[in-house]
Amino acid sequence: MIKIVDLHKAFGAQEVLRGVNLEIPKGKITFIMGRSGTGKSVLLKHIIGLLTPDRGHIFVDGEDITRLSERELMRLRKRFGMLFQEGALFDSLTVGENVAFPLREHTNLSEKEIQARVEAKLAQVGLLEAIDKMPAELSGGMKKRAALARALALDPEIVLFDEPTTGLDPLMQESIARLIKEAQEAHDLTCVVISHDVPVAFAIADKIAFLHEGVVIEEGSPEEIKNSQHPFVKSFIRALPTGFKEA
Repeated sequence: MIKIVDLHKAFGAQEVLRGVNLEIPKGKITFIMGRSGTGKSVLLKHIIGLLTPDRGHIFVDGEDITRLSERELMRLRKRFGMLFQEGALFDSLTVGENVAFPLREHTNLSEKEIQARVEAKLAQVGLLEAIDKMPAELSGGMKKRAALARALALDPEIVLFDEPTTGLDPLMQESIARLIKEAQEAHDLTCVVISHDVPVAFAIADKIAFLHEGVVIEEGSPEEIKNSQHPFVKSFIRALPTGFKEA
């Protein structure tokens, strides 16, 4: 579905991506993992065309999106859904209006059809009762679920998730992970998840890739990653808070 070839990006003197190569399989959940500040979100923004690389290529179904005009990128982005790190809900709109927003912007559906789609998507994430609430009235987990409903509103083929479980308690992390897996299976989605949440990745990922010092240093199935001999990957997946030891 997505192929990244020798992708480079620098901001001033800071090189963030130094030749990323990665294939993201169609109809699967791929996690991109690594330390905070290593360029995971920068890579995600390249995949959706929000950033232009200094050099390299990104192919979506064989089409090199780095060569597309802004108008052509807008066409491509309709195939994507995006769940931003903090949800990025519009504070002045209700939950239902947030989910309806992309439908009003990008479709010719009637208001009745939009309302039906909004209710269906909110029911899918277990949030129908919050349709008339404002974002300020929601907990962190509810905001993530509302953002997921909005990301799914246009029935995309590809959904990008930027730290979907960050800042949530373990039970809510499990709930969001389950929703991602259920949505992927129900709609045969291609999902790309930026995360440093090892247990969630091992639970739902089909493929995991580790980004470190601007390149992908390891990739494979969760089982292959668990058995990785790369020093950074081993330390990352087994890390404990300072001062603690494994039982």
